[in-house]
Amino acid sequence: MGTHVIKMPDIGEGIAEVELSQWHVKVGDLVVEDQVLADVMTDKAMVDIPSPVHGKVIALGGQPGEVMAVGSVLISIEVEGAGNLKESDKPAPVAAKETPVAPKVEAVVESKPVAPRTAPVCQGPMVAREANERPLASPAVRKHALDLGIQLRLVRGSGPAGRVLHEDLDAYLAQGQSNASAPVAAAYTQRNDEEQIQVIGMRRKIAQRMQDATQRAAHFSYVEEIDVTAIEELRAHLNEKHGASRGKLTLLPFLVRALVVALRDFPQMNARYDDEAQVITRLGAVHVGVATQSDVGLMVPVVRHAEARSLWDSAAEISRLANAARNGKASRDELSGSTITLTSLGALGGIVSTPVLNLPEVAIVGVNKIVERPMVVKGQVVIRKMMNLSSSFDHRVVDGMDAALFIQAIRGLLEQPATLFVE
Repeated sequence: MGTHVIKMPDIGEGIAEVELSQWHVKVGDLVVEDQVLADVMTDKAMVDIPSPVHGKVIALGGQPGEVMAVGSVLISIEVEGAGNLKESDKPAPVAAKETPVAPKVEAVVESKPVAPRTAPVCQGPMVAREANERPLASPAVRKHALDLGIQLRLVRGSGPAGRVLHEDLDAYLAQGQSNASAPVAAAYTQRNDEEQIQVIGMRRKIAQRMQDATQRAAHFSYVEEIDVTAIEELRAHLNEKHGASRGKLTLLPFLVRALVVALRDFPQMNARYDDEAQVITRLGAVHVGVATQSDVGLMVPVVRHAEARSLWDSAAEISRLANAARNGKASRDELSGSTITLTSLGALGGIVSTPVLNLPEVAIVGVNKIVERPMVVKGQVVIRKMMNLSSSFDHRVVDGMDAALFIQAIRGLLEQPATLFVE
């Protein structure tokens, strides 16, 4: 028997150290080739570290949350044969202790193709969770469950890592469980439990980026109300006519198109600001970051060259990137390089928000939910579909007047949708 040592790999892009985010194995486990051993976090993405060999785990080189240098010993595996252990590879002893481990997350990037992770097998539509256990579900699913009066903790998820899907809610209702609830006495029971959660991995990176953005940029926000009745009618018409052959359109590709057209007159919004070098770079290419919520936090996959895409091309790319991000399959290239960001909370969009800039960008456009309201049009009270755009800008680079005019331009394009396609 020998020992095979796996070192922290060089992930590229000049990265010298990475954060060990999560172990998927422990000492004593038997592993097979291509099995995911650990998740590590770079400045941009989560990366899976697979095993190149079959064997038994005999030592772990670090604890979750620890920052490790590229080339340091990550894990040691006992294998048949001589192995590859050198004297310099012998890891320093690590004190054995129980370390709180965050819930299993999907990787954002795979360093090489690996066998798919096994999702929990769904035994039925209903499952009993602990009162303080938070089931995995997207904001849309949580809103749907709230509207239906369903307690998510009672629904068994069939998605990755037990994630609750819309289909699971349907199955729950089909089984006649919608009225099931926890014992009434539980609502009146005193609780003194506490839970400590390590801020590591993706959550740590998100926290660092948000703190950095709010400390470095001079944020200011601007909110404008938009009548989206006409654009929604156009969207419904196109979906009815071409949805079966080209795919359904959401509002997002129309918003991307409006950004592209408006940026022709406001190129200062499609820019990056290097505040250390004091240089503003305006870009001709429009790479739109689309903020996407996943189980491990907010990610921003990038629709590249939106200026050269049709509505359906943009829609397909948005859908592809969102699915990749939510399923942990988006590459580092797909999560970097944006020039302006579009963020939306969908059905949970609220009335107003104050989005945080995605540095080094200087503008982010936030979409709130669509509501029907009575409006006065040509002296008559009519019902219109209204939506707010809540957008933020870097006041070091963007003047308030220009920001207002930019959003007004987007408003005009959306309220008169034919102008989106006039060259």
